[in-house]
Amino acid sequence: MRKSILTVSVIILTLFTLFSSCSESAQESDFGRLSIKLTDAPFPHELVSEANVTIFKVEARQKDSGDETGFLTLMEDEIEINLLELTNGVTETLVDTDIPVGSYDLIRVYVKGVNVVMTEGETYELDVPSGEQTGIKVFIDPALEVVGGLSNDLLLDFDVSRSFVPKGNYPDYNGFNFKPVIRASNLSTAGTLQGKITTPDADTEIAVDGASVTVYDGDTEITATASGSDGGYAIMGLPAGVYTVVVTKEGFMNSENPEVEIVAANKTVTDFQLSPE
Repeated sequence: MRKSILTVSVIILTLFTLFSSCSESAQESDFGRLSIKLTDAPFPHELVSEANVTIFKVEARQKDSGDETGFLTLMEDEIEINLLELTNGVTETLVDTDIPVGSYDLIRVYVKGVNVVMTEGETYELDVPSGEQTGIKVFIDPALEVVGGLSNDLLLDFDVSRSFVPKGNYPDYNGFNFKPVIRASNLSTAGTLQGKITTPDADTEIAVDGASVTVYDGDTEITATASGSDGGYAIMGLPAGVYTVVVTKEGFMNSENPEVEIVAANKTVTDFQLSPE
């Protein structure tokens, strides 16, 4: 039996290799351009006002290097981020630099200063198991191929709802554990799902805020997000294919579409209407 997540948070880091700034042709260029961007979806917004992390270094490993010498440092600046301010397609750039052409199969993200601020003002400081010393490791499969003068895109999907694990029972949390869960999606074979959640009211429709939008591949949950105040939602980095999308909201009947097709490098617009129970 499927269980939808009412409050899910996703961080997406998008890696773009843009046209090389070198003067050689695309075939002769030894570098591609890389930028890394961040985005997020709401995480228990009725209880939590901030989920903060400081990212201070990002590295990438060239495939088959197998040791520390194969890692390239992409960024070493401290960037403080409230993940809850980045929602439904809003992004923040982490990296913008030239990198050598080649195959990259692992990203390491170094974090510190992780904390959660509740809406009533209480702050919980979280321990970072290994992200500060050795970085959070995210494997890329298949590897990201950086070609001189061409574009490659990679999403790192950081599931905040699973990474910030509450202590205690809802809604009486007494802290959180930080256990980062991140997956990688290559945008050359992935697309975006977006749309609007509404409910009928006389001759018009009203936007539904905070509706859970969960994506399934068969019975396996892939990812989820929540609609914003305008009823809109967006999920980036879904591999091309056909999915079942389920929308839930307390006080409303569930709405389901079992045949949502995601096309690589494209946007699929799917709206849902929720009927009151």
